[in-house]
Amino acid sequence: MTAAFTIRLDDEMLAKLDALAADTDRSRNWIAAKAIESYVELNAWQIARIKEGIAEADRGEFATPDEVKAVFAKYRIRAA
Repeated sequence: MTAAFTIRLDDEMLAKLDALAADTDRSRNWIAAKAIESYVELNAWQIARIKEGIAEADRGEFATPDEVKAVFAKYRIRAA
């Protein structure tokens, strides 16, 4: 099922959308739908990971100080 709704864009963004549509031989609607889909999927994934982290913290599942030090040591950039 699909549904239609209205969005408001300023003239500059509308011109960019139209240019992208022309350059990719796609419709405004297709590009807007794909952009919204990408945004929603990314943010839903991110929020889910945050909720998982909060649940782990609520259960007291934390890295030990030695584990944290090991990660920092692994990625430390050494000064020249």
